[in-house]
Amino acid sequence: MKKLSTVIVISIALLIGTSAFATGDEKKAEKKELKAQTVCPVMGEKINKKLFVDVKGKRIYVCCAGCIGMIKKNPDKYIEKLKKAGVTLEDVKVEKGKDAKAKHSGHQH
Repeated sequence: MKKLSTVIVISIALLIGTSAFATGDEKKAEKKELKAQTVCPVMGEKINKKLFVDVKGKRIYVCCAGCIGMIKKNPDKYIEKLKKAGVTLEDVKVEKGKDAKAKHSGHQH
């Protein structure tokens, strides 16, 4: 009888322990899920996929052209805002020298 009780207790403990690990794995999977940007970080409106700004190696979509300047003035603020919202920003390739060519002689083209 003692052996049967011990087997039952161990079986229940294993069952509970296994389900606890499964829940932890599910939570980790949720965190790793990518969340696409759907809202402009400046105005909170729906984004226009044709309007975006690339800053610090990340692409940020906006709702209107006016929001691009706001993001350029303070990119860290908007990158952080999107990260806190769980948005996974797209990585963009930064070509070396591209900015230097565009910003020469104290003006932009």
